[in-house]
Amino acid sequence: MKRAKTYTIVDNYFKLDMRLKKLEDLMIPNELVTNEGDGSSFLMPLKKCRSSYSKIELANLFYVLMDEGILYFDSNDAKKNRTSFQEFIIENFTYHDNEDGQKTIRTISRQFSECKGYTYKMKQIKFLDQFIVLMQERKRRLESW
Repeated sequence: MKRAKTYTIVDNYFKLDMRLKKLEDLMIPNELVTNEGDGSSFLMPLKKCRSSYSKIELANLFYVLMDEGILYFDSNDAKKNRTSFQEFIIENFTYHDNEDGQKTIRTISRQFSECKGYTYKMKQIKFLDQFIVLMQERKRRLESW
């Protein structure tokens, strides 16, 4: 009876050890980022592009580029194209949250829906106005070189 209990304990230990190694493997490509506001730390994948935009602003930017056909994954299937864009943003970008930190994007479908809906037309117009001002300023800087 004691052998069975010992075997079970050792077996459970090795299972736990394997799980910990798998977790460590997942953590290796990440970096520890300290939030300057409150000093807390969190893990953020190194390969994600950080954005100074909020989640809705980031959605607006990519939605406009997608909707105007500037960028696309599948020009023949609008639904597949939109899904691919959402997955691309989730996998590759973080957004600027209200607490002055970067957050990973878990889902962005609601923000994409807001970009499409007429209810949020004024939000989109405001975003585009700000983006146009930014691009005009860049154009002025380039012209003055």
